Amino acid sequence: MTHQLLSFSGSMTLASICLAQSGASLSSFPPEARAAYVEYEKALFEEARPDRLRETHILLAQEPHIAGTEGDARTIERIAGIFRELNLEVEIHTIWPLLAEPISAEVQIIAPDTVNLDLKEVPLREDKYSSQATIGWNAYSGSGEAAGEVVYANYGRKQDFETLRRLGIDCTGKIVVARYGGNYRGFKAKFAEAAGAAGLIIFTDPADSGYMKGLTYPEGGYANDCCIQRGSIMTLGYQGDPLTPGIEATRDAKRRDESEVALPRIPVQPMGYGPVKEILSRMKGQAVPDGWQGGLPFTYRVTGGDELRVRMRVEQKREIKKTANVVATLRGATHPEQLVIMGAHHDAWNHGAADPLCGTIAVIESARAFSKLAAEGKRPARSVVFAAWGAEEFGIIGSTEWVEANRANLMKNAVAYINLDMASMGPQFGGAVSPSMRAVVADVAATVPAPGFTGTVYEEWSARVGAGGGVPTFGDIGGGSDHVAFLCHAGIPSAGFGSSGSRGTSYHSAYDTLVWYWRTVGADYGPAQMMTRMSMGTAARLASAPIIPLDQCAAWDDLGKQLGDLMQRPPLKEQSAGAPRLLLQSVDLSQRGRGALSRATAHAAAGTITPDELAAVNRTILGLERAWLSEAGLPERPWFKSLYASPDEDSGYDAWVLPGLRRAAERNDPEAAAVGIELLGDALSAQSRLLDSLTHNRNERSE
Repeated sequence: MTHQLLSFSGSMTLASICLAQSGASLSSFPPEARAAYVEYEKALFEEARPDRLRETHILLAQEPHIAGTEGDARTIERIAGIFRELNLEVEIHTIWPLLAEPISAEVQIIAPDTVNLDLKEVPLREDKYSSQATIGWNAYSGSGEAAGEVVYANYGRKQDFETLRRLGIDCTGKIVVARYGGNYRGFKAKFAEAAGAAGLIIFTDPADSGYMKGLTYPEGGYANDCCIQRGSIMTLGYQGDPLTPGIEATRDAKRRDESEVALPRIPVQPMGYGPVKEILSRMKGQAVPDGWQGGLPFTYRVTGGDELRVRMRVEQKREIKKTANVVATLRGATHPEQLVIMGAHHDAWNHGAADPLCGTIAVIESARAFSKLAAEGKRPARSVVFAAWGAEEFGIIGSTEWVEANRANLMKNAVAYINLDMASMGPQFGGAVSPSMRAVVADVAATVPAPGFTGTVYEEWSARVGAGGGVPTFGDIGGGSDHVAFLCHAGIPSAGFGSSGSRGTSYHSAYDTLVWYWRTVGADYGPAQMMTRMSMGTAARLASAPIIPLDQCAAWDDLGKQLGDLMQRPPLKEQSAGAPRLLLQSVDLSQRGRGALSRATAHAAAGTITPDELAAVNRTILGLERAWLSEAGLPERPWFKSLYASPDEDSGYDAWVLPGLRRAAERNDPEAAAVGIELLGDALSAQSRLLDSLTHNRNERSE
């Protein structure tokens, strides 16, 4: 299999792909050192083996391992054991967050007839793992019983509840039914509770993930009628353990009282579309507005009528439980204090073959490759950290607690973070990436073979975007996974790598198993090999280049584009001087920065820079990243300290670039816009001073 992938393009071997690259991320290497680095990167790539990826996948996906359970503890030990065998420095970072577990749940139609509805997937003969799952549940649901008439709320987004209000539909005391999609499930619960709902049912609709997309499992890969999406519904103004915001959740940490934390109070229950069909088909109210119709074979209705009543009961237990991150470090040869970090979470709602483990295995395989070459005397200049995070599924808890515990050191020394949550889901690469990392990721994409395609990842990506002339673009990075604390709390540039192209989804269901993965994504592990190489190549360049290859000029360019869009919104239009001033500052910084950093890079390549000057340049590069931070934090969300990026406040997954200004635009708040402009101006001024010091120090030496 490896040989076949390495000879995928006829005369273009892996070595020739590497040697043909012209990426800017190699430009700070002295010319005589570039060939040696390319050989090192090639050797890393050749160590990414599909057979080992498969073995690790089988080892870690053999049992359910929800955070805080015995299966979770065994998974932690398995991962730690692998890292120890690789002679890495291994830390089991134990944490004690508030977690939840299901006790029982019921949903039934109680009028006009009585129907008990299923809350668990059907075990499949074709999939031996599918019988081991728990009932469907949403972590942190309120416990209790609710009964009432039914309201259908489409995706349960903010705008959907606004539409219900315009239609004169009162949700007070009702059982709201909403489909998955459009926002983070926790906001569905938050908005339903705010609308006065007595309870919430969330279901997977066949139009979004089921038979209208393709064949369902086990014949195909899409959600069958009993498939249930589990998941947390916690929505707070911070990430991590709900009781210890901003501090590490140690066993003896000072905790908030649970009654003071805005966890859900109404019962919330996820279901498959088969059982929910029994509810929706009995609804007799007015037809839904445009865009609200799902894939079940009848007209969806907004209300159920006076006769239709549904009862639901949910019982969960919330308690402080033990789980852990597994963090393994390969010390750098010359700058061991500087850190390039790669991670994926290890906890799952069931077996987790797709989410998260098809990404976790790429982290582990990367660690194998780096460790093997280090044993041969080939070690990057900076340290590379390989992490398997705990309790991500409950609210991005493990990685957040590690960042909170190590924030001062990370702000001083962390170069970048690469996240691989659920990363290997098909042959088509994509990613959400901080602007300063985009160039190095694109450079690496031009060296990695694309599975099933006669060319590189970059070439396949370009062809997919537009035949012949497509230019790949990255998504904005915001919320949804373990990069959040690194990016938004500590100001560390981050990338979330992923791949797609497989026909199906088992997201958070009992069918997220090895059998589903092999049938739907494939058993050859070509995508996982690609993602391992992309991650290793990006980490290796960041850890090896004399000048850290982060392009802050890209962030300033992006800032200008974002400001141009936001200046068309009313609150920014009213700031007749402030917003244009920021625009001019960003243009000036981009022009000056390109000059200063390109000169420093040229001196490094020519060997005409002293070690002290080189260290100063790299401190400046990291300082430019941290200058986006405001220790006061964002309005009403002080834990989120990045002025450049955050998750949005209304969906949870999307990115808000320039979140202070974006929030002002969304809320139509001129006063907030003025504050946001002032804070961004301070950040840009700090970056300007850093550039001045870089130029000044170099000029002093020249004199």
